[in-house]
Amino acid sequence: MTGLFRRLAQRPGPAVPFTIDGVPVQAQAGDLLIGAILLHRRALRLFEFGPGERAGYCLMGACQDCWVTLADGRRVRACTTLVEPGMAVVTGAVVTGAVVTGAVVTGGVGG
Repeated sequence: MTGLFRRLAQRPGPAVPFTIDGVPVQAQAGDLLIGAILLHRRALRLFEFGPGERAGYCLMGACQDCWVTLADGRRVRACTTLVEPGMAVVTGAVVTGAVVTGAVVTGGVGG
């Protein structure tokens, strides 16, 4: 699956395993969740109020567009949260081969 972002330069640090919708992926130590997800996907999550995908907007925690849900129930801003080993992101999308299709998402925006 092709992501929206590409890593332009390698930097030192261990790989950090995490999952996106149950699919094992890796980030690098020190990566923010937004970058780690968008290296593997073209969107962070589905839009709550209609069809469409969201990928963050400001990339600095002001716009509130990058909230993602973790499997443990927490909602975090992907642009201000470091990837942690074993973190499990749930986007509400269904992965079929190289295609991501939408699913119904419930819940409000924010924490």
